[in-house]
Amino acid sequence: MKPQGWDQFLRDITNDYDIHGKLKEVFLARFAYENWRKSDLEVWEIAEAASHETYKKQMTQIYSFFAKDRPQGCPELDPSSKGPGKFQILREWFKDTQYPQWLSAQGTALASSPLMPLAVPRIGDNSLYISRPPIESECLQELTRPGALLRIKAPEKMGKTALLKLLLQQAEQGQYRTVYLNLQAAESSMFSSLDKFLRWFCANVSRELALKPQLDDYWDEELFGSLVSCKTYFQSCLLETSDQPLVLGLDNLDRLFDYPVIAEDFLPMLRYWHEESNNLPAWQNLRLILANSTEAYLKLEANQSPFNVGKQVKLPGFNLAQVTELVGLLSFDSTNLDALQPHLEALTALVGGHPYLIRLALNQVGSLNLGQILVEAPTQGGIYSAHLRRHWSHLQANLSLATAMKQVISQAQPVQLEPTAAYRLESMGLITLLGDLAQVSCPLYQRYFADHL
Repeated sequence: MKPQGWDQFLRDITNDYDIHGKLKEVFLARFAYENWRKSDLEVWEIAEAASHETYKKQMTQIYSFFAKDRPQGCPELDPSSKGPGKFQILREWFKDTQYPQWLSAQGTALASSPLMPLAVPRIGDNSLYISRPPIESECLQELTRPGALLRIKAPEKMGKTALLKLLLQQAEQGQYRTVYLNLQAAESSMFSSLDKFLRWFCANVSRELALKPQLDDYWDEELFGSLVSCKTYFQSCLLETSDQPLVLGLDNLDRLFDYPVIAEDFLPMLRYWHEESNNLPAWQNLRLILANSTEAYLKLEANQSPFNVGKQVKLPGFNLAQVTELVGLLSFDSTNLDALQPHLEALTALVGGHPYLIRLALNQVGSLNLGQILVEAPTQGGIYSAHLRRHWSHLQANLSLATAMKQVISQAQPVQLEPTAAYRLESMGLITLLGDLAQVSCPLYQRYFADHL
């Protein structure tokens, strides 16, 4: 049985030993649990090395990171020795020595549920994730459901990606297979046709699972069409080959809205896959997480849209307690910390608890005091000037949005806007919607745009 959290353990190893780029890809492929018993001749193709000779040179470099004469090296590994035994030596050292230490460092193991919130939620090396309960526990619970579809909706920089990665991290520790796919990472050429995009999609999911793409064995655009080929590939290659559920996180799904011809086929396909879990056991193993700012740019039939099924999560801004928690996790000296406290409530209210704007302010503490930051915040010389000017530029480029925003800030009560303008402004984070009525999302935007629109 695959060791619990093994894939995350391997990724942490690459961070600890500073293994990056192609070497990281080769390392993750070679030491993946699924590839332990495969020969180098099989693995070099899975790792997509240029050739078997190139792969062997890359593995030699990898072994040098763990040489017995290196800090925290494997005591029995001599990279200069001949023969194939180095892989077995390093794999056993990882499994018997390093992995138990890593597992112990994770703190309390998974409780009765296979998916439980992390005690200290951190994402990456430099950013922090502040929990917004009960969102995290509800999302994790949803992912235990066969064929789950989870939708994370929030304006930009509200923490969608951080929540998505946290859920994937915890799912992996629960021995689920996980894939994170950011549509912003796709080159524009990948959106030139539905077939090309779906092939990119399947190939990258396979690669993230350390599997060699086998598209040509399952794909026939002319005979079956791209959508059927994509479904067949997913079902036969990715779902039926493992009993472990696959959690697929699609980030920045909004990218598709720039390519409506593709979106109008791809999004209904996701809805159809979700519904197939009611008919075919293999599709119960697929759990989808979609992260986007808005879905209103496309007009899909109600029975085709993935945005009206499953569970939707709207990320709110931080409350005062969460801002205080963030301050506690940052490295402030006692003088700065004492000076911060009286202003935290005012900062939270000014920006509506927006995580990015709060972090931006806290990062300036030291060179500026928080009281000064609050006074200058809505001005051209304040710390938010670049952020505010970017929104202003977007509004100036679309006069209908500028007119709608001006209507919102000029009224004391929430107002009804034309639907497309309302959803676009909401996706930018400038307004919040209360049913069909719009109001400005925070006093910062109210003050700035009252003076500049």
